[in-house]
Amino acid sequence: MNYEERDTLGIYVRGKVLDGAVPDRGPGPHLMGADTLLGNDVVNAQHEDLGDIKEIMLDMRTGRVAYAVLAFGGFLGMGEKLFAVPWAALKLDTVNKRFVLDASKDRLKDAPGFNKHEWPDMADTSWEKGIHDYYGTKPFIERPY
Repeated sequence: MNYEERDTLGIYVRGKVLDGAVPDRGPGPHLMGADTLLGNDVVNAQHEDLGDIKEIMLDMRTGRVAYAVLAFGGFLGMGEKLFAVPWAALKLDTVNKRFVLDASKDRLKDAPGFNKHEWPDMADTSWEKGIHDYYGTKPFIERPY
């Protein structure tokens, strides 16, 4: 299910006829509701399915989205592995209403992951550095004004 199908608040109705009217404004896709992104598919550049977004992790120190928790592998939720993917590593595909991650299936299989009963300490700076190094992104650094 994609974010438009989960939109109960009318965030993404721009240009759609609703009740005889065509809305001409709204926040999406530049600003999106976090809840509507849960469950969105993630594919790679080869259009291979890499899983779906299970959770979005907010950095409460900066007010920014830090990671999307991606579920990959397993069958019917059994044996599924979770991955914290830096938000900066994901690109929104607004045409197909999904996210694209520049990683092969084999690379994701080897990525640092965890199971739902053993979450890592995401506040640990060495863990953060390892995740960003793996995906080729940089953590957001708060800059003084």
